[in-house]
Amino acid sequence: MISHFNEKDALAVSAIRALVIDEINKANSGHPGMALDIAPALYVLYKNHIVADPKHPEWINRDRFVLSSGHNSALLYAMLHVAGYEVSLDDIKQFRQLNSKTPGHPEFGWTKGVDATGGPLGQGVAQAVGMAMAEEKIRASYAEGEKIMNHYTYCLCGDGCLEEGIAQEAISLAGMQKLGKLILIYDKNTSTLDGPTSNSMTEDEVLRFKAMQWNVIEVKDGNDLDEIDAALTEARKHSDAPTMILINTVIGYGSPKAGSHTTHGSPLGEELGAATKKALGFDFPPFTVPESTYAEFDENLGKRGAKAYADYKAAYAAYGKAHPEELKVFEAAFKRDISAFKFADPSVAEKPEATRNSSGRMLVEVAANIPFTFGGSADVASSVKTAIPGDPGFDAEHRSAKNVNWGIREFAMAAAQNGILLHGGLTTYVGCFLVFSDYMKNAIRMSAIQHLPAIYLFSHDSIAVGEDGPTHEPIEQLVALRSIPGVEVLRPADTKECFAAWRLALETKDHPVCLILSRQNLRNLEKSSLKTVADGAYAEKKEENADLELIASGSEVGLALDAAALLKEKGIKASVISMPSCERFDKLPQEKKDAIITLPKAKRVAIEMLSGLSWYKYADNVISQDEFGYSAPAGEVMDVCGFTAEKVAAKIAKLIA
Repeated sequence: MISHFNEKDALAVSAIRALVIDEINKANSGHPGMALDIAPALYVLYKNHIVADPKHPEWINRDRFVLSSGHNSALLYAMLHVAGYEVSLDDIKQFRQLNSKTPGHPEFGWTKGVDATGGPLGQGVAQAVGMAMAEEKIRASYAEGEKIMNHYTYCLCGDGCLEEGIAQEAISLAGMQKLGKLILIYDKNTSTLDGPTSNSMTEDEVLRFKAMQWNVIEVKDGNDLDEIDAALTEARKHSDAPTMILINTVIGYGSPKAGSHTTHGSPLGEELGAATKKALGFDFPPFTVPESTYAEFDENLGKRGAKAYADYKAAYAAYGKAHPEELKVFEAAFKRDISAFKFADPSVAEKPEATRNSSGRMLVEVAANIPFTFGGSADVASSVKTAIPGDPGFDAEHRSAKNVNWGIREFAMAAAQNGILLHGGLTTYVGCFLVFSDYMKNAIRMSAIQHLPAIYLFSHDSIAVGEDGPTHEPIEQLVALRSIPGVEVLRPADTKECFAAWRLALETKDHPVCLILSRQNLRNLEKSSLKTVADGAYAEKKEENADLELIASGSEVGLALDAAALLKEKGIKASVISMPSCERFDKLPQEKKDAIITLPKAKRVAIEMLSGLSWYKYADNVISQDEFGYSAPAGEVMDVCGFTAEKVAAKIAKLIA
């Protein structure tokens, strides 16, 4: 076979490996093992295959690359540097240093050319699945959509990623969805941090992926540039299913410790680094990249990307002339601008209504009027009310559908939503029961780290779940969500608060929002509105010269009102504050806070049928549920746990006494 590579390519791969050694040694921190073994694959990928323009790194139709094994960041930064992105040698020298462009794990929005934050193993695989879903969905949603959305998603993972359960969820989902433009590169270096992979993973990965309905291509030698190139070329021919390219490598390749897990997460040091460079035939000073290496990328990725970008601009302009209205929607979608799409809040039910039902009615209205909505729930659409009437469900036969049947894959669902939002062009939501937010918490955290406007719908929000018992009754979950920096939690107390919460979530552009929804019916409040919810808190019942202020969210606002009425019969005057969002209230100016909550902390009582930890910043007295619940009808569970108007009023009266 005639090789497509020559000495310049071999030198370039060695230069990239040497750059990795230098940046990790200078930082005295990092992971050289995988970076050294998989460098040839990334070299071939960027030089010959990825369609992207380093001069326009945010071009929306570029191929995406996700580094799931985020500890391999030294290699990604080296690649971005030699490929012509805004990562200089000085940036490389500041690897893992404060405020540098080259942090320890790649961070989206921080370094040009980084398409996703990576680090928690396996999440990158799921984020890549989300990106591939977004590409398919957007392309199918517009007339001649292939002219404005048509690219591949690549992802690099290692053995560690595939051991994480989220990866299995994501792999299964991608195979079922037949995401033919998703290509996963699996670096099989048979090592993890603690030792050989055989200590913890012995399955046949090829059969595993085939069972999940993937195409599989194996590269026998991770240093054979021609074999890697052929595998990537072949992968793009498979439109029927995603493709996994298994590349057999030797961890720490070229170093005296090659093949040892000890190279995974420790710098080689000067002596071993020099020996490795010598073995690679690279005889240059530290942080030196030969001009021929830069030239290889300029002639290939650079020219290919510049031409593709110019061609896209021309095609985009032509598309705008042929489909002006479609293009307006497309542009609004990528800006997350819903201002041009008018929709009315559904009518407020005359009778009490569960906020999950209010949310479901609002979702139908939103989906009908905003063309670029996309979402679903983890096999609980009938319970969380995410079903869209008449929608066939997103799959290979219905790529323009809006509803996603995620299956029982909460973690992958949340991480894939992150990938969809990283891709851009869709406004998303995902849902499940609040108690199972624990399954997806790290992905919610990643939403916040990446400043993504993910919408999470969590229903069955308290011990009022009832018969399903303590396994399904959340206790600590709500305080956990409130504790994540950058996450906004909205727990509506009635239908109007729920509609307002949805509108605020849709308008959000830079952080995730969790809507906490009730299973049980809630009464309509008098003063709930978009404005009062936007403030985070408001006085639903205001007593002159009040003795107490009762603060609550969600269903407990109605409970507080009933308790206040009983207290008044005893001569105790209590105002009632609805606080749907602690985060929003905390951001108000102090004078506005003082106008809403007027009494000292000692005269405030917070009420919530979940853990009370998040309420002590607002009230010295908290009535909460700090033990697991019971399996019984909801009313009986609330009674035995002390959440009836009579029992709450009695507790408050005792506090007063």
